[in-house]
Amino acid sequence: MTFHHRMRRWATAGAGIALALSLAACGGNVGGRSDADGKFPGKAPITILVGQDPGGSTDLIARALADKVSDDLGVPVTVENKPGANGGLAAKELAGKKADGHTLMVYNGSLAYITPLATPDQAPDMADYEIVTGISQDDYVLVTAPKSGFKTVDDLARAGRPITFGTTGVGTGSQLSQELLFRQANIPAKAVPFKGGSPTLTAVLGGQVDVGSVQLGEAIEQVKAGKLTPIVTFAEKRPTYLPDTPTAVEAGHDVPVQQSRAIFAPKGTPKEVIDALRASFQKAFQAEAYQKFNADNLLTPNEVDGEELRKQWTANLDKYRAVVQKYNIQLGGSK
Repeated sequence: MTFHHRMRRWATAGAGIALALSLAACGGNVGGRSDADGKFPGKAPITILVGQDPGGSTDLIARALADKVSDDLGVPVTVENKPGANGGLAAKELAGKKADGHTLMVYNGSLAYITPLATPDQAPDMADYEIVTGISQDDYVLVTAPKSGFKTVDDLARAGRPITFGTTGVGTGSQLSQELLFRQANIPAKAVPFKGGSPTLTAVLGGQVDVGSVQLGEAIEQVKAGKLTPIVTFAEKRPTYLPDTPTAVEAGHDVPVQQSRAIFAPKGTPKEVIDALRASFQKAFQAEAYQKFNADNLLTPNEVDGEELRKQWTANLDKYRAVVQKYNIQLGGSK
């Protein structure tokens, strides 16, 4: 199955879920926010905001979970895409919503621990939200088209010219992983930002850029089909699904960069509502269909509670800030 066919398949499936849930929302009883006893969620629907376009990894994760949470809570759960600023627009909208548990967001970790290094004045603050639960994390892989002739980081260093690298946006793990790698390896390189993994992969496949760092689940089919050559992964250890591809760390570079996701709610959402939502998402995580979805998309579960998730992401921010300062990398502009 080609990359574009796969994306169309996912997008079609996601659209079907969204349509079914939207119809349920229109036809169901969505009167009040709570039953007579005030118990959450009552009869009102729940909206999950996604700060990325339909069909991408974050969107697909949101739709896979929405279906199961809707079944458990007995109310419609819809996914609403609000792309822009790497999720920043959706995060801003979430912050202004009523803190009653009926508006949530799949929040990308890069927005919390990489975007602040690129655009500190525009990045949302984790302290402005409640965290319901962690979801999962996935690894980045540096890929190139076979016709480029590049197979290793040393090959890139011997190119005799600046390398062009595609990123999924400014302030993303895709950008940070490559900026760190090329700076540490003393490889002259120029970033070419795109809006997400799909256009980045298309640019790599078409030779518009030499290489690109994308999430492994988005690239694995093309790697297996021989249409992409993996150079290194940015995981801490070799993923089982790419046993012959070295990590950047093995290649001598300190570049462990991952994407992580969590469910966020507006600040001030009552603890009992957060607890009810977390319990429902925990049930969704255990569903066989969702676990298969994780396996198919090479996602590693990170289903920790909000306090642990906040610690993880704060530690990532501190770690990434230190290496960015060490190598004098300016993620938001020219070096």
